[in-house]
Amino acid sequence: MTKDIASMVGVGLRRPHHDFFSQTPTEMGWLEIHSENYFRPDSVSRNALEKIRQDYPISCHGVGLSLGSVDPLNKKHLQQLKSLVDAVEPIMVSEHLSWSSVDGQYFNDLLPLPYTEEALENFCRNVAQTQDSLGREILIENPSSYLSFDHSTMPEWEFLIEVQKRTGCGLLLDLNNIHVSAFNHGFDSQDYLDAINPDTVKEIHLAGFTVSESDDGEVWIDTHSKPVSEPVWQLYQRWIQQHGMRHTLIEWDSNLPEPPVLLAEAEKAAMHAHHALAATFPQETAL
Repeated sequence: MTKDIASMVGVGLRRPHHDFFSQTPTEMGWLEIHSENYFRPDSVSRNALEKIRQDYPISCHGVGLSLGSVDPLNKKHLQQLKSLVDAVEPIMVSEHLSWSSVDGQYFNDLLPLPYTEEALENFCRNVAQTQDSLGREILIENPSSYLSFDHSTMPEWEFLIEVQKRTGCGLLLDLNNIHVSAFNHGFDSQDYLDAINPDTVKEIHLAGFTVSESDDGEVWIDTHSKPVSEPVWQLYQRWIQQHGMRHTLIEWDSNLPEPPVLLAEAEKAAMHAHHALAATFPQETAL
């Protein structure tokens, strides 16, 4: 595996691992934070981040901007995000294709959108306002979903493609979310991936999911609580082989393992990428 490939692979930085990454040298390429956890400039977490970012590039991944809501964007939230971005100088800033607030009330979840022209115009307006406020491109991540709206007029990938075209944002392609949603809604993951312009994809997320059984049948849930599944590794290797390397994140948020487990998953991602690129560019990826 080349050093260049390894430098493109990162893991999520979670509070229990602050001491590890601030005190233990690793070859990790970069770390991704949940932006909202670091808004307070005088907090313990922010102080830890200031130290860690001296050794690792940082990416800011937001979960609370609620770009799909019809509420106006929360000006305080946007201001706090800008202050964080200006201070941390992240390599990427990202948010979700979702909504989580109505009439100023926030839900502790990333809720799905109806894929309609009206929702598209609203979402694009909020993305454009965010990019104008930050003075930089943001990435939009495709969600996992467990229900769909009867009045949607386009599939998710067409909605996402239009968001990118109309706003000039980048895309954060979550392969686990595509795999989960494909099962839940009965579409083919490859159809989704084939529709996306690879030049617009700046980052890839990999994670594990949970199978939930009920009287109504089986549902796959994007829990970020397990190692990456084999089908998702296959999607990843195929995508890299076809389109080249992208910044890649191992996302693990619940049942958080010890750091060596995360490092091993990151190493596995780098090896999958190496094998994929070696099949296409054997001379450039020789060990």
